[in-house]
Parts: sequence; C-alpha cells; structure tokens
Amino acid sequence: MKYDWILFDADETLFHFDSFQGMQLMFKRKGVEFTEQDFAEYQKINKPLWGDYQDGVIDAQQIKHIRFESYAKQLNTTTAELNSAFLDAMADICTMIPGVNEFLDAVRGKAKLGIITNGFTELQQVRLAKMGLSNTFEHVIISEEVGVAKPDAGIFHHAMEMMGQPCKTKVLMVGDNLHSDVLGGVNFGIDTCWFNHARQQGTAEINPSYTIEHIDELKHILLA
Repeated sequence: MKYDWILFDADETLFHFDSFQGMQLMFKRKGVEFTEQDFAEYQKINKPLWGDYQDGVIDAQQIKHIRFESYAKQLNTTTAELNSAFLDAMADICTMIPGVNEFLDAVRGKAKLGIITNGFTELQQVRLAKMGLSNTFEHVIISEEVGVAKPDAGIFHHAMEMMGQPCKTKVLMVGDNLHSDVLGGVNFGIDTCWFNHARQQGTAEINPSYTIEHIDELKHILLA
C-alpha cells in the first residue's frame, strides 16, 4: 500500500447527504409540509453560509442559527431545536455511498483510516454507529470542534498532529468537493483523490492526484 493513512470527507464521500429529504422528514414530524420550492428558498440562505464557513467568515454556530431563523419564528421554537431535529432526521435517513463499505473492508488493516469533515459534531458519531463504523476510523476530525474548516490548512495540521505527524507523502485525502477536499489537500501538500461520482466539471487550477467516479477505481489503484 502506497499510503499509511487514508483520510475521507464524510458527506457525499462516505455517506449520502440528501438535505431535501432530511428537511422533509424534519418538517413532517412537526406536521408541516415542506416542498421543493420551500427547499429552493432555504438553499438561497443555506448555500452561501457554507461558502462563508469554508472561507472562515462565519463559524458553525452562525450557520446553525441563521439558516433556521425564519422557520424558528414561524414554528415558535428555537434555531437550536430545529438544527437538532434536522440532524436527527439526517441520521435517520443516512445511507452509504455504493461500494464504500467494500472499499473500507479491503483497505482496513493495510492503512489507517480517518475522517476530516466540515459537518457538525452532533451528526457524526450517531451516523458512524448506525452504519456499524464506530471502530473503523482512528480519528474523526470535525471542523466545528477544531474551529477552522477545509480547505484551511489549520484543520489538516490538526489532523496530522492527531495522527502522530506521519510523512505527508504517506497520506491521501479522498473527497467529493473539489474546493474544500482537493484544493485543501493540495495546498497542504498531500496527495488527493477527487471522488467525482456526481460527474462535475473539473478546473484547470485544481489538480487532484487521482480522479474517480466509483470508489472501486481507488481500490484498484491502491491495491494493484
């Protein structure tokens, strides 16, 4: 195995993250219908927040508050309650990206495995437990706890400290987001794998070490 460590993004790399389905379930549990039009309006607020978060302009608590502020007023509740209800719903609908379980089985014992995610703490351990993965990853590095988000080098420095400062040439970052996962890893000086299962358009400025559309491709690369 070329790498001693394989680090994964979580959402849309290990786990499906269908936020529309999660929002629908959350509101259904509150007796409220939530439509695709409602989701489009929500995304007008939510999406820019994540860009600001990755750029270090706002913190995790601000995302949680701002994105649910209007709904909290409508439902006479708090943004904290809505955020927890949403993350509960996301845990309940969680499924694995196809082939990921088999990939983890194939590389387990051959390399140490970790997660670096910009997601929220509340969801991570619940989801890992639900998927039977609680003992699979040596470290789960969560931006909310570290105080900086990918692509900031700070979260990668923190991960390397947790990992015992392995040689950078022995670390691979795998993720679906060309900006936070791949550019973050490239700028930090580690190899990267763009897991482009959504078949997005790449850019000339960001050059991953590998680009795959199915996790099986990475298994063949690493275990060949």
